Amino acid sequence: MASPTADTSARPDLERPGPDARLLTDAITGLRRALRASIRSDYPWETLPIAQVEILQSLAESQPAQAGQLAERLRLAPNTVSGLVSRLMAAGLVDRGTDSRDRRRAAVQLTEQGAERLAAWQRAHEQRIGTALDALEPDERAALGAALPAMVSLVRQLHHQLAATESPSPDS
Repeated sequence: MASPTADTSARPDLERPGPDARLLTDAITGLRRALRASIRSDYPWETLPIAQVEILQSLAESQPAQAGQLAERLRLAPNTVSGLVSRLMAAGLVDRGTDSRDRRRAAVQLTEQGAERLAAWQRAHEQRIGTALDALEPDERAALGAALPAMVSLVRQLHHQLAATESPSPDS
């Protein structure tokens, strides 16, 4: 596991992050790890691997989608997405049909069961975070609440940076 002060000499374009970036990275990484572990212990019925959840989330944001589009959105190899979609289809969480815009292409979309499973996954996480928030001191809860708009802006900025570094697709 790389330390927060890992050597960046292998990538000269990377500068050492400031203390805020390191603390935020550590906090987000720890939060994701805690949520991943707690969902399995608090909600043992939830067995979806995070990669499959991310496919469902991507489809919930914009569907139907071709497997190649999902691969681009999630930065995964097309064959990886194909395997994930096959497992989700076997579980009844997604369907693969014909793309209404181009009948030669297959498109993936959530089934009703998939949408319900994703909603249950979301509710389970909200419950876990809500319980943890309730255990905080009022001033800590207020500080987190005040930071949420900035966190949303940070996410938008990260997406913007990613889009700016992407090269145009060969179809463009």
